[in-house]
Amino acid sequence: MKKLLLVCLLTGTLILSSHMSHAQDKWGLRRCVDYAVANNISIRQADVQARLNKLVLDQSRLSQIPTLGFGVSGAVIAGRQNVNAFTLTNVTYFYNSYSLQSSVNVFNFFSLRNSIEANRFAWQASLASTEKTKNDISLNVANAYLQVLLAREQAAAAQKKLELSQSQLEITRKQVRAGTLPELNAAELEAQVAQDSSNYISLVGQIQLNVLGLKAYMGLDAGAPFEVDTPPVDQIPVEQLASLEPETVYALALVNQPQQKADALAIEANHKYVKANKGAMYPTLTLQGSLGTNYSSNAQKAVQSNPHFATDTLPGVRVSGSTTQIVQDMLTYDVITKKTPYFEQLNNGFNQYIGLSLNVPIFNNGTLRTNYARSKLNLRNAELQRDQDNLTLKNNIYQAYTAASIALQKYEANKISLAATSKSADYAQKRFAVGMLNTIDLLTNENNKFNAEINVLSSRYDYVFKMKVLEFYKGMGIKL
Repeated sequence: MKKLLLVCLLTGTLILSSHMSHAQDKWGLRRCVDYAVANNISIRQADVQARLNKLVLDQSRLSQIPTLGFGVSGAVIAGRQNVNAFTLTNVTYFYNSYSLQSSVNVFNFFSLRNSIEANRFAWQASLASTEKTKNDISLNVANAYLQVLLAREQAAAAQKKLELSQSQLEITRKQVRAGTLPELNAAELEAQVAQDSSNYISLVGQIQLNVLGLKAYMGLDAGAPFEVDTPPVDQIPVEQLASLEPETVYALALVNQPQQKADALAIEANHKYVKANKGAMYPTLTLQGSLGTNYSSNAQKAVQSNPHFATDTLPGVRVSGSTTQIVQDMLTYDVITKKTPYFEQLNNGFNQYIGLSLNVPIFNNGTLRTNYARSKLNLRNAELQRDQDNLTLKNNIYQAYTAASIALQKYEANKISLAATSKSADYAQKRFAVGMLNTIDLLTNENNKFNAEINVLSSRYDYVFKMKVLEFYKGMGIKL
């Protein structure tokens, strides 16, 4: 039994001390929450989504700016080409062109402007949703943090209970050896010490499990050194329950809770989407313009003309009374050409264009009208989601208030129970010391006192957390 007791104590002590010795510094609730906000994956995903929505907003804003594009093309063309009206000739030449185009929407019945406003509200709603995720994680971290504190308090109570059982066992063994008590008393206390050792080891292990749960919410490596700072629970500031009436808290929560802000922004965004999709069914006026020029390697220009006389017969003209045709010297020109230079062609071929384009959607398979109808349904769905979230918020606040009220009553009742069981245990110790109480009755009184201590600890932390939830809904944040 002594060996078993020694093994149990060493095991529990090593588990607890290994956790404490590897920690470099202590983590308070504020530090845990800040670390979770910076590293929790769910929060980081929400932040990425908000940044994606910001990109959509930026792109929609840039759509107001005129487009501008520059194009250049070059090609070698070969084959039989129709050089003039009646002949085909095998030619090969190089063709090159340049163009600069620009266009801008002049008017589209406010579709673009409403789309920009809708994307702005959607981005702001995603920011509010990110804040909601941060709040949810903060609440989870606070709960996990308090669970660690509770497990440590319970382990400390179990350790005291174990030490008391050990002390009683040593005293009883001396009395058994002196012959004043039977061996049965020592055996019963040995069984109690073994049970207390098991409880202590379980509670020490629960500390480790609760710490791992806290690390998971924080996004902290499970193997990283970590020690929780333990503020005295009786020094944690808690608002008076009377100042946290459900209706008052609900009225404040409607204003400061990020979920309600996100719902309001989502409704505004859907209002703008409805207007944007309606405007898309009307004509769009676009201003367009372009500059261009081109080059061809077979372009020719005349550079010289050599005039001379050549003898030629006048067709259909004869000497009177004979068949002899009249011959006449005629002035002709020999034209000499060469390729037109590259930049000269570009300069000669330079052209400009500017114009207005009106696009009137007449029939497009019902796409625009379907988008308009869908946006109105999305708006209605956003309004229903707001009503559902407000209803859920009110229910949560009333449940939190009721739970806090019950937790306070349980805490007060458990304190009364602890006082009674402590007095009973003290009397039992005194009666046992003078031989007026058997071991079973003594152990029963000690276990009742231990259970009452555990109940007080549990109800105290439960009350503190539920009050912190109410304070959070009121807009006071999470703090210990």
